[in-house]
Amino acid sequence: MIHNTHEPDSLPVPDANALAASAALVGLIREEIAAAGGWLPFDRYMERVLYAPRLGYYSGGARKFGRGSGDGSDFITAPELSPLFAATLARPLAQALEASGTRHLMEFGAGTGRLAAGLLNALGALGAEFDSYSIVELSGELRERQRETISKLAGPLASRVRWLDALPDRFEGVVLGNEVLDAMPVKLFARAGGIWHERGVAKSGDGGFAFEDRRAGEAGLDLCELDAALLAEIDAETDVGTDYVTETHAAATGFTRTVCAMLKRGAAFFVDYGFPRREYYHVQRTEGTLMCHYRHRAHGDPFVYPGLQDITAHVEFTGIAEAGVETGADLLGYTSQARFLMNAGITEALGELDPADPARFLPAANAVQKLLSEAEMGELFKVIAFSRGLDGTLDAFARGDRSHTL
Repeated sequence: MIHNTHEPDSLPVPDANALAASAALVGLIREEIAAAGGWLPFDRYMERVLYAPRLGYYSGGARKFGRGSGDGSDFITAPELSPLFAATLARPLAQALEASGTRHLMEFGAGTGRLAAGLLNALGALGAEFDSYSIVELSGELRERQRETISKLAGPLASRVRWLDALPDRFEGVVLGNEVLDAMPVKLFARAGGIWHERGVAKSGDGGFAFEDRRAGEAGLDLCELDAALLAEIDAETDVGTDYVTETHAAATGFTRTVCAMLKRGAAFFVDYGFPRREYYHVQRTEGTLMCHYRHRAHGDPFVYPGLQDITAHVEFTGIAEAGVETGADLLGYTSQARFLMNAGITEALGELDPADPARFLPAANAVQKLLSEAEMGELFKVIAFSRGLDGTLDAFARGDRSHTL
């Protein structure tokens, strides 16, 4: 089965250089599809459009993070929204450093570097003792932006930052990944007529791409044990006569497993949007969670401007929790972003600003409202953390922990 998608008419048109880069990436992927017999699984396509050297969305030079389409960015993250996010997040990180007796921090996918700069300053203000702040970043363009931002904003503490090309074999300290898991490639599965198919990518007649579904078990598409069990679980909970599209998350769970195995002492925090398994694969979530972001507009077509738009899927946190615990790490906590930030003191931090200075106070209050509101980021975003060598929990998980829902 082939399903064509169409470019949203409302999206801005990229400039000539960007279109040329996208066309080059399209050519490479079409060659790969031909070499593979005319079909690629969607996770491979997603990996290429996001991470292909020099041409992928995260490995290329396009601006990604910002406050609006006018600055050429595609989306905004919590660190860009308010400096109070970093100032608040620093408190549980500092507590984890002290509780584990470690002195090193590591961040994955540091974006513009604004979160790292904010954390460095906040940790310094808290008197936290640490020796290094490592950033694992594959994009050369983002590394340069991070260096510039951190050097400008973090002062002398910038000298403690170093960049890594790959994970170390072992690490003792505190690990952070903010909106990293949602950018991991996902597999797509579609149920039609009661039969599950793997959804992949084929060449379309217009020089682009189209979805093509192939029945699992045919043409070498044997399901792995975990995917087969998951699809059977969805069948048991839903009407098999209802069409259903969803994702599985081997890349994100594999990454979590690797990070938790690397962690010999300390804690690992992940902040992202998503749901526990029973909500993720709910009977009413029949179209999955795959989403694309371009110039601060969200849409569902992953074949628009390949390499120039972000493609994401919500995180299935039960699988993330299972992956971490399988390595022997402890599940430190799981809760909403709103509860985590309130436990960590974000409202107290806001209260330190003078309401009599509306030019400063009102934008800060509006940003905090977006971070905490159920209608904005407060409920959709979650925080999950793993630990080794920590006794008890952290203040940020002391109230409202939802680990029992995983």
